[in-house]
Amino acid sequence: MERVGPRADLRALAQEGVLLTSRALNAGWPQSSLTARLHAEGWTRVQNGAWVVPGKIIDLGVRLRVTQLLTPRLVVSHHSATRLWQIETLGAGSAERVEFTDPGLSFRGRLTGVRVHRLPLAEAEVRYRGGLRVTDVPRTLADLLRSGGRDDALVAVESALGYRRVGGVRRPPLVAPAALSVALEASLLGNSRAREWLGLVDRESGSPAETVARLRMLDAGLRPETQVEVRTPSGRHRYLDFLFRAEGLAVEIEGYAYHGTREAHRRDMARFNEIARCPEVRHVLRFGAAEVFEGAGAMIDEIRASLVWLRAGGGGPPVGAK
Repeated sequence: MERVGPRADLRALAQEGVLLTSRALNAGWPQSSLTARLHAEGWTRVQNGAWVVPGKIIDLGVRLRVTQLLTPRLVVSHHSATRLWQIETLGAGSAERVEFTDPGLSFRGRLTGVRVHRLPLAEAEVRYRGGLRVTDVPRTLADLLRSGGRDDALVAVESALGYRRVGGVRRPPLVAPAALSVALEASLLGNSRAREWLGLVDRESGSPAETVARLRMLDAGLRPETQVEVRTPSGRHRYLDFLFRAEGLAVEIEGYAYHGTREAHRRDMARFNEIARCPEVRHVLRFGAAEVFEGAGAMIDEIRASLVWLRAGGGGPPVGAK
């Protein structure tokens, strides 16, 4: 590395707010005084050998950059890659994981709070995102299907396939279904469990809550139609999240996002009332995201009770339902 000169300004040596001690030493700073100066100026040590400028928030992006600066051969992957690609996953904890893949399969170092997967990785599966080397979308999803839980992996796959609002920003689909299928089939060759999960993907799912609700129904032996187009009495086309057509039971899942305005709330209520008047619909159930994630058992019980009630003719309130 080119020497910048003795006692060069430490901020001038930082790369996007991150200073490697090796860079400072190479620029002429003696080890004996470097650490003391960094502490005196208010720098924060993130890893051994890496500091960030005073006042900089140490978020996931900073931790990823620090790790890649310290070990350039590592590639951002798994849950960390989903954050860079704006792919939704389950749980705040997974979203903050610092995960990398070592294509050389030889990493034995110590990085605090960093998980390194030693896995083969082709250069064709690597992209640049925000200045970081990261696994591309198909490889990121394949990694989750291989190593993660079913629900988390399928939430990520369905998020990548659709239009989503992530972090307050609406983004388009990240990959075409056909291209994703080809890439994942090749990546998951020999992994029967992951390929079985891939067969459960519904590309029309509109949110993580919808994905999890569908999976809970499947686990309970319930097989509704998904994203069903219906026509209201006024002639408008609407889409139901789930429809048990024989019984006429519609199930709608509401995401976490709050509508925010009276007008948005009014539109939502109008949509609900229109759905209730569609010829295919005899009864509508609505569940919030919290009910799906935290009380799926009660959701399934209410759906079952409503199905029994509708099969019996629908007189009076559904037995066992709220």
